[in-house]
Amino acid sequence: MDIVVKGRKTEVPERFRKHVAEKLKLDKIQKLDGKVISLDVEVSKETNPRQADRSDRVEITVRGRGPVIRAEASAADPYAALDLATAKLDASLRKQHEKRHNRRGAGRLSAAEVAARVPDAAHLNGDGSLVREEEPEGVPTTRIGSLEIQGEGPLVVREKTHVAAPMSLDQALYEMELVGHDFYLFIDSETKEPSVVYRRHAYDYGVIHLNTDPMVAKAQSAGGGSALGG
Repeated sequence: MDIVVKGRKTEVPERFRKHVAEKLKLDKIQKLDGKVISLDVEVSKETNPRQADRSDRVEITVRGRGPVIRAEASAADPYAALDLATAKLDASLRKQHEKRHNRRGAGRLSAAEVAARVPDAAHLNGDGSLVREEEPEGVPTTRIGSLEIQGEGPLVVREKTHVAAPMSLDQALYEMELVGHDFYLFIDSETKEPSVVYRRHAYDYGVIHLNTDPMVAKAQSAGGGSALGG
């Protein structure tokens, strides 16, 4: 992997290119993220004299199999800006490295331990089906939102609706890492359908796309499930 240094509306001196190679140690970056594919450094300059204290801007972009990691900073000269951006990049890489390390099983319970250690955990039959406890006759039924609940509970139901702008898969992965969740629901900008990205083992990710079943949609528009009856 090489470091690509480029200038935007400004020339990049060879001395600065060598300094970038010395400052961004590839072996250290690859130790924190072994699946880095490319590393780009872009230098730009602000010509407004009122912004002389932050006239030089450096943006570092790291691309790998996961979300894109960017770090940028501005200072009075490109060397100071590079130092600040490098510190930010190092902090972001370490944070991602610690997340991956902590997800590899620390504190997880096996399936056999769940029922014994988690209150009110579901119990499964030998075939994997849910063990249903028999409800006594006369158990009151209440409705909370779209759910029908039998018994006293306690049950807390929280329903949320979010306005979401369509986005690409790469952006969805970045947003998932940004909020620190193991999954992220989004509207795919290509298909305009809801999709979910989720974290698998190690550095791998998965994605689930939902497509509307035309037969079901046609039956619903025709007046419910009776159109599908045999």
